[in-house]
Amino acid sequence: MAKRTVGSTAMQLSMGTIRIQPPLGLSLFILEKERDSMKLDIVPLHGGACGYDNTFHAGFGTNTAAVSGALFRGGEACGACYQVRCAYTLDPKWCLPRGVVTITATNFCPPNNNGGWCDPPRQHFDMSMPAFLRIARQGDEGIVPILYRRVQCRRRGGVRFTLKGQSNFNMVMISNVGGSGDIRAAWIKGSRTRTWVPMHRNWGANWQSSMDLRTQTLSFKLILVDGKTLELFNVVPSSWKFGQTFASQNQFT
Repeated sequence: MAKRTVGSTAMQLSMGTIRIQPPLGLSLFILEKERDSMKLDIVPLHGGACGYDNTFHAGFGTNTAAVSGALFRGGEACGACYQVRCAYTLDPKWCLPRGVVTITATNFCPPNNNGGWCDPPRQHFDMSMPAFLRIARQGDEGIVPILYRRVQCRRRGGVRFTLKGQSNFNMVMISNVGGSGDIRAAWIKGSRTRTWVPMHRNWGANWQSSMDLRTQTLSFKLILVDGKTLELFNVVPSSWKFGQTFASQNQFT
């Protein structure tokens, strides 16, 4: 599987009359060739450090990327969306002149602590081939400058909850989140629970609680990084089993 690794300098750009908050960053892509690149556009991509078992099932498709620690924020960035544009004026040989793509952060790009593109404090993206080819030409050179910014995530359907764990250890993988896409806090409530029970991020997009909520209908409350809150009632029926995924009727906008 071929993929593109994206790195950036710490430099921030001023776009003149174009004012976008937060400021756009100057970034670099690095190409890493692998054998089955021709099949990448139909091969499901896995979410790695975010815990998305399959980015298609999680609602993200193939326009995904792993991000460096400066962007990953200990897993908080899982599900966040970025608009990425190739800086054609800086590299017309490889950049598509009007290429732009919106990607979702679904994995962590680890540092090698030896000047690698994902070493802190650099802000980098390791992009899937389908996403990369939306903004740049395929070639051996592999390094192109980009501009990127945070954008709102547009999802189809409601927020999804995949139930994991066992007995009194409940772990829920939360995916297909709209709005800013990145979750700051989560709560769970069973049909026999009087109050919202806070959940803690176990890793990536997986949140845990220590209550035995089996045979109870489950509701969730989420707060995104941008402060938006959504309460999702009776998403999971009382007959739920570990390993099942349920979609709510509501979504962040």
